[in-house]
Amino acid sequence: MSLAELLLLAVSLAMDAFAVSVCGSMVLAPESRAAGALRFGLWFGFFQFLMPVIGYFGAASFRDYIVDYDHWLAFALLLYLGVNMIREAKEACDIKKSYTTKEMTVLAVATSIDALAVGISLAFLNVNIWLSSTLIGVVTFVIAAFGGLAGFRLGSAVGARANICGGSVLICIGVKILLEHTGWL
Repeated sequence: MSLAELLLLAVSLAMDAFAVSVCGSMVLAPESRAAGALRFGLWFGFFQFLMPVIGYFGAASFRDYIVDYDHWLAFALLLYLGVNMIREAKEACDIKKSYTTKEMTVLAVATSIDALAVGISLAFLNVNIWLSSTLIGVVTFVIAAFGGLAGFRLGSAVGARANICGGSVLICIGVKILLEHTGWL
């Protein structure tokens, strides 16, 4: 994968975190929005960094057994994640409360499950997982923190559109991987 493709992947993966940050910041008191935005960015960025690493090293142990079909697996995972993001876009802003550490952990894990699956896909593509995961984590931090700051002004409509856009990009990346590995591109 090229750096541009990794950046596009990172932005796509950050859309769940952006949507939750936008919606989550709408319930925060005005004086706590900056701290809340930073908190969203740190939690989501860290988990978006960690999950691809876990997926990558988990999948690396059985990569040799399915190397002939890895592009189909990557396509299926990204298609599934993309369709799920689009399907769940309407629920993106249904969160209406402040967040404890336990709730932030649950939100961070939930928004980064797709990054775990992407980590599995990346293992089959033999990319540098540390560069990829760091880029995903940093991009997610920036986007989630921005979402936290902008949530009050942007409202719930942007959160749903962000999930639809992110899901569409994941599907496109999956199709591109499949087309490249089958010789169509």
